[in-house]
This record gives sequence, C-alpha cells and structure tokens, in this order.
Amino acid sequence: MSKFQLRGEDMNDQTASIETKIRHKVFSINQLLKYLGPAFVVSVAYVDPGNFATNISGGSMFNYSLLWVILWSNIMAIFLQSMSAKLGIATGRSLPKICSLIFQRKTNWFLWIIAELAAMATDLAEFLGGTLGLYLLFKIPMVYAGFLTGIITFMIVYMEKYGQKVVELIISILIAIICIAYGMELFLAKPDWTKVAICTIIPSLSNGEAVLIAVGMLGATVMPHVIYLHSQLVQCRNKGFVTDEDKRKHLKMERIDIAIAMNIAFIVNAAMVIVSAAVFYKNGMVVNTIEEAHMSLKPLLGTMSSAAFGIALLASGLSSSAVGTMAGQTIMSGFIGLNIPINLRRLITMIPALAIIEMGINPMKALVISQVILSFALPAAIIPMLLITRRKDIMGKLVNKPITDVLGWIITGIIIFLNILLLYYTFTADI
Repeated sequence: MSKFQLRGEDMNDQTASIETKIRHKVFSINQLLKYLGPAFVVSVAYVDPGNFATNISGGSMFNYSLLWVILWSNIMAIFLQSMSAKLGIATGRSLPKICSLIFQRKTNWFLWIIAELAAMATDLAEFLGGTLGLYLLFKIPMVYAGFLTGIITFMIVYMEKYGQKVVELIISILIAIICIAYGMELFLAKPDWTKVAICTIIPSLSNGEAVLIAVGMLGATVMPHVIYLHSQLVQCRNKGFVTDEDKRKHLKMERIDIAIAMNIAFIVNAAMVIVSAAVFYKNGMVVNTIEEAHMSLKPLLGTMSSAAFGIALLASGLSSSAVGTMAGQTIMSGFIGLNIPINLRRLITMIPALAIIEMGINPMKALVISQVILSFALPAAIIPMLLITRRKDIMGKLVNKPITDVLGWIITGIIIFLNILLLYYTFTADI
C-alpha cells in the first residue's frame, strides 16, 4: 500500500471523526433545547417589578454600593432553584405536594398560610408593575390598567391549556424585551464601570435604611413562590423518567437551564441598580416612586430611555403576574389539597393585588414592603425543602450530599440573620 493511500485513509478517518463530533454536538444542542424553559419561567420572578422598586431605590440612594447584594442573592437563587428542581425530578411531585404527604396537617396549614401570604405579596408587586407600565406608556387610569393587567395575565396563564411550553415561549419573549430595554438603558447611562466592579465584589451597608433596601433586594431576588413552582414546572419533562440515570440526565440539563436563566436575571438586576446609580444618584436625586423614575429619565437621558423603562416594566409586570398566578395554583392545590376549579384559583390569587391598586396606595412603597414580606417568608420554603432533600428514602440517588446540606443551612442562616437585622433597625433606628 502506498503512502498516498495511507494518507487518504487517514484523511477519511479524520473527516468521519469530525462529522461524528458535529452530529454529536448538534444532537446535544437539540437535547438541551428540549429541556430549556422551566428556569426561564422561574427567572421572571427575579426581574419582576419588585426588583425595579428595590433596585431603583438602592441605586438612587446608595450609588453602586449594594451591587454585591445582587451578586450574592443570585448565587443563593441558583443554589435554591437547583434544589427545588432536584426535588421535583427525584420525587415526581411538587414541593407543596411532598410536604402534604410527609408533614402533619397542622404543619401543612402553617406552611400554606405563609406561602399564600408570600404569593399575595408577590402578586401585589407584579400586578402593580404591569398596571404602572400601562399607565406610564398609555396613560390608562390605574384602576382600569389594573383590570387590564388581570385580563392579560389570565390570557397568558390560560395558554397553559395548549401545553406548558407555549407559556414558556411567551414568557421567554417578554424576558427578551426586558433585556433589550435595559441594554439600551445601560448604553445611554454611561456608568463608571470601575466602581461597578469594586462594589459588586466588596460588601458594605452604610446604615439602617441600606439594610432595609438590601433585605428588600434579597426578597426580590430569592423568591419563595418560585421555589415551590420550579419543582412543579420540571414535571412537564419528567414523564417516563424512572431510572436513576434518566433522572440524573434530566437534573444535569435543568442545571444548565438554571445557570443560563439565572445569570440573565442577574445581569438585568445589576443593570437596574447601575442605571439608577449612574443617572439618579449622580444627579443628586433620590427616587421615591416608579413614576418619578420614568419622568426623570426623559430629561436626563431622553425620550428613548423613558420609553424603554416603561416597556421593560410592562413586560416584567405581565410576565411575572402570570408566573405568580401559576405559583399560587401550585401552592393552593399542594399543601392542603384544596380542590378549587383552576380558573377560580387564578382569580383568588389576583384579587388582593387588584384591591391594593384600587385603594390607591403608593406603588413604590408597596413594592418595597412586599419584597421585605417575601424575605421573611423564605425560610418557610427553604427549611422544608432542605429537610426533604436530605432524606434518601424520598430522594433516592439524588439525595443531598453533606456539603449541599451545609451550604443550604448557611444560606438559611444568612437570610434569617438579615431579617433579624431588619427588625432591629426598623424598631431602633431612624429609617
């Protein structure tokens, strides 16, 4: 055999190897795309109108100094959402449903009440965001804008009738709108990127009011209702997965989904603080309402900036209202097995937010306080999840490793400590 023949065979082998690798990569991408979705639905809660309120307040009052809160809140969120997804994949049930099976009825009633209060606080923030978005963009009176937000939310959630993936697609489009809008805001704001980097890495809390805003940021970023919801959303792709290998593969794909979606949410959250600091703090303005933020952007950065802000707020409000309603359904049917028709469940979840809008309470203040309520509700979601995921008889091969348990309890401890700090400053400091 000649050298030319050998070279030809080598080249054929190399070509075949390259083609195999390409096919494998295409197959892997296609496989991944099948699993992408649940974390994007969940990530909406991390860029909801509550985030607008706390991040705008934080940036306008404390410049870039609270960016580290966004970073660490996001790290906690990734960990907790991974735990929730793992629980759903391992058990084939949502967190509220598993709680109803293993805890006493009194405990489940307590957990249900806390979860419902958290869902109401969540819906308050989300409906207010959608309502404000419609009001700021189209000058629709707040009461009518609130009802319109409810109708649009109901329509988005109703699309679940045609499959969860349809809702995932709608929400992903709304997230893309938020990203584009805030990308434009960042470009126009021209922030000090050196200070941004320093404040993202180095923690600081200057006073009691900074603690209040920091805990609000935590409550707005690490959300209890989506910890319940994520364990339910993974069930759509969990059907027929009975072997440990199947479940591990599903969990691996879901972790990639979480990493992509949560980091997009982190970038958007950080952008909110950065824009607020670069525009409002730089000009000596403390922003107390979202309307002020919208109105102030126009003379400072131009009409395009204020329009982008309004569009982002509207997309955030509509998408997160839908997600909050879905979470309310999971909570209501899970803990105590309330057998209520699904459309009535959706309506019950929306009513408190619509009532607050009609009462005319300051939206910015209501948004910040709602996020603090969520922060206090977090341990009631995290602690049962940690207790369940450490049990091998329930989780099987996906049971927590010792290091996972340690990290989980550290995160829970940090959240409880911050809440105690908040109480201390609320009753002893002039905030």
